[in-house]
Amino acid sequence: VTMRNHLFSALAAVLICVPAFAQDEDSDPGFNEATFKGLEMRGIGPAFMSGRIADIAIHPKNNNVWYVGVGSGGIWKTTNSGTTWEPIFDNEDSYSIGCITIDPNNPNTVWVGTGENVSGRHVAYGSGVYRSRDGGQNWENMGLEDSQHIGMIRVDPRDSNTIFVAAQGPLWSGGGDRGLFKSTDGGETWRKIEAGTLPGVPATAFVNDIKADMFD
Repeated sequence: VTMRNHLFSALAAVLICVPAFAQDEDSDPGFNEATFKGLEMRGIGPAFMSGRIADIAIHPKNNNVWYVGVGSGGIWKTTNSGTTWEPIFDNEDSYSIGCITIDPNNPNTVWVGTGENVSGRHVAYGSGVYRSRDGGQNWENMGLEDSQHIGMIRVDPRDSNTIFVAAQGPLWSGGGDRGLFKSTDGGETWRKIEAGTLPGVPATAFVNDIKADMFD
């Protein structure tokens, strides 16, 4: 009861002081909006406002151009090595990014896999694979909408129409677009490389990364 009385007294004191404070502000010409104009609200940490950095892709011919994918903050682009940044994925269906890949044959073509790929209970899911043909100004969804989390996209350096996608699928259930997918028509259609055809790999396995001799 005593603690409740103290709390009530404190709230009453605040309510009483607020109008008195407002009166002083109006009556004192030195205590007004201009006095606090320079005290703008700003983030000082400790948390990062956009969450975790999922991937970074740097233009192969211009080191000033970077694309940064954020686990819960879309895609950011810089054309001056990080001095300034521009959000370029805000109008799409997903804010969670798993990976970014620049076409080695045409750096204006950028591929993005949505859905953070760290398999944590805190991650958001995505809405498939996206492609931009103009350096991130415009995007189109290229399918695999049920992949939810994409770990890697690889473009064949010998043929830009050949793309591989490593898809995790839903984290807490079966099904979905899960596994290793390949396109030979620039992402218009996808064929799943069945896990059952790979020795020792169960059909329910997901894929997170891609390595191939022709890429490295």
